[in-house]
Amino acid sequence: MITLAIVKPHCLKNPIAYQTIQQMLIKSGLKVVARKRINLSRDEAEKFYEEHRNKFFFRRLVSLMTSGPSEVVLLSGNDAIQQWRNLMGPTKVLKSVYSHPACIRSCFGLSDTRNATHGSDSEQSVMIERKFFFGDATI
Repeated sequence: MITLAIVKPHCLKNPIAYQTIQQMLIKSGLKVVARKRINLSRDEAEKFYEEHRNKFFFRRLVSLMTSGPSEVVLLSGNDAIQQWRNLMGPTKVLKSVYSHPACIRSCFGLSDTRNATHGSDSEQSVMIERKFFFGDATI
C-alpha cells in the first residue's frame, strides 16, 4: 500500500525537525518510493486544499503552504496510510501533546494549521493527491 505525505514548510526550514522526521520514518519501516521538493503557488495550494475553502483556517493554510518549499513523499508499507497517520498524530496539536507526546505533530507542530505534516486519509485521497503532485508517472 502507498500513501502520500507532505512535510510542511516550517519543518523543512528547521533542520532538526526535518532530520528527526526522516529518522522517525526510517524507524517506522515505511519506505520512501518517491520524494520531491516543491514550491506551491497560491493557485496550486488553493486547488490542493479546495475541500477546506469555506473553513475558517483556509487562508492561513494556503499562506503557510506557499511560504516556502514543502517536501512531498510517497511512502510504501503495510497499511501505509494508517502507519503514517499514527506517526503524524492528531491534527490538533494541543491534543497531540497530551494524547500522543512522541508523534510528529506533538514534537514539531506549532498550531492546528502549522501542524508539521499532511497525510492522505484514504486510498481515494492517495490516488487524487498522488496525481496532483506526481502526474501519471509510474513510480
